[in-house]
Amino acid sequence: MFKDVIFFDEEIFKKRHIAPHRGKPIFLIRFENFNNIEISDFVEILTDEIHFLLNTVAIDFGFLITPKKDTLFLSISPMNGWKENDFPNIDNAVGKFLDQCEKERNISFRFGIGRTPCNYISESDEIYKELVESSKKNLIDNLTRWKWTFFNRANTYLSTSSKDAMIQPTVYYNPTTKTFSVKGGEVFIGGGIYQNYKELLHDIPPDQDLNRFELLILEKLLLAVEGSPGVLKFNISPQSFIDIFKDPNKVKRFYGLLINKNINPNLIRLELVEKPYEEKDVKLKDVCKMFWDYGISFAADDFGVRSQSHQVVLELGIMIKEFKLDPLSFQFKQDDDEIKFLDNLAFIDYCQHLANNRDAIITAEAVQDIETLEFLIEHKIYYFQSNILCGKMNVEQYKTYFSSMQNLPFDTFKKIYYSTPKEILYSSKNNVFLLKDN
Repeated sequence: MFKDVIFFDEEIFKKRHIAPHRGKPIFLIRFENFNNIEISDFVEILTDEIHFLLNTVAIDFGFLITPKKDTLFLSISPMNGWKENDFPNIDNAVGKFLDQCEKERNISFRFGIGRTPCNYISESDEIYKELVESSKKNLIDNLTRWKWTFFNRANTYLSTSSKDAMIQPTVYYNPTTKTFSVKGGEVFIGGGIYQNYKELLHDIPPDQDLNRFELLILEKLLLAVEGSPGVLKFNISPQSFIDIFKDPNKVKRFYGLLINKNINPNLIRLELVEKPYEEKDVKLKDVCKMFWDYGISFAADDFGVRSQSHQVVLELGIMIKEFKLDPLSFQFKQDDDEIKFLDNLAFIDYCQHLANNRDAIITAEAVQDIETLEFLIEHKIYYFQSNILCGKMNVEQYKTYFSSMQNLPFDTFKKIYYSTPKEILYSSKNNVFLLKDN
C-alpha cells in the first residue's frame, strides 16, 4: 500500500489525486520542518494511521514529496461525498496528531491546510495551484498549531455539502385572470454560516482571487437549487464572467454541471450586475454567446438610460431576456414633478419596446406600496420582486410552497395588504400566498 500512495512527480500526482476528484472537497496538507524523523518514515506513520485520525475509511489519499525532500503534501478527498454531519475536522485531526507525535514519539513538524470546494469547472492545474498556495498561507498563519482562520471558515463554508441558499421569488401578474403567481426567483447566499455575500467577502483575505470565489459561490448555489422549479437567476459580475469563462471548456463544464444535477439550462438566467469591466482578450458578447448556445439566457441588473446595463442590453441583443428596474429611482407622483413624471413614462415605454424586440420581460424590484404596484401594472410591467408580495425563503421552503404560490387573486392580495400589520407585510419573511387563508 505504501508504494501506491507516494509520488515524486507533480504531474502524475495531479492526474491521480486532483483530476479524479473534481466536484468533491479536496484537502491538501503541507508538512514542513520535520525534526527527528525522515519524510519517508513520516509517510509510513501517516499511511498506517490516517483512517483512524479522520475516523473514516471512505477516503482517497496520496502523498507528494518535493524534489528537495523538504516538503510533503498529503491529499485527502472523499470516495463519494461527505454528509454534513460526517464531514471530518481536518484541522483538529492534524493538530491532535501533532500533539501525539510531540508527546509520544518526540517528533515535530509544521503544517498548513489548503482546501478547495466543488470545482466542477476549474482546470486541475488551477485547483492544484490554489491548494498549494492556500496551504502555504495557512502554514504561515498557523503559528499557534491548528489555529482556525477566517480563510478556512470561508473555504469550509464553500466546501461542505450543505445546500444553504435563499431565493427571492419573482411574482408574475396575469392581466387576463388578474392573479399573482410565482414564476421563479433570484438565488442568494444565506441561511447558513453566512447570511449574505457581503459577510463572506469580509472573511476572504485581500490577496485572494475574487474571480475564483465568484465561481465557487455560483457552483454552490447551483448545487443548492437542484430540483427547484421555475426560472432561477444568479448574479455574477461581468469582469469575473469574462475572466472565468473565456475558456470554452469551462462553459462546457458549466453546462455539464447543470445536466448532471437535472437542472434545465433553459431555466437558468445569469444576471450581469452593474459593475465596471474591461474587454481585453475577449468580448463579453462572445462569452455570453457560448452560454446562449447551451440555452442559458441573461438579465441586466439596475437597468437605466445611462447605466452600464443599458449598454450591455444593446450589445447582447436577444440574449437578454430580462431587465431589472428599481422603482425607488422613479417618482411616480405627477403632482411632485410633472416633467420628471412624463420622463419616467417615456422611459418605461422605451423599456417596453426593447423588451418586446427581445421577447424579454421587465422585472420591478423592491416595490414598497400598492400604489406603485398598480401604476406599474397599468403600464404593463407584470413581474415583481418585492417583500409586499413574497420575501426571501430558503430553497426547501421554495420547493415546498411553489405549487401553492399560484393564482392569487388581486382582490385577495388587496385585502391582505390593507389588513396585515406593516411590520409583517414589509418583512423579508412575508409571503402573501400563505396569508390568504388567515
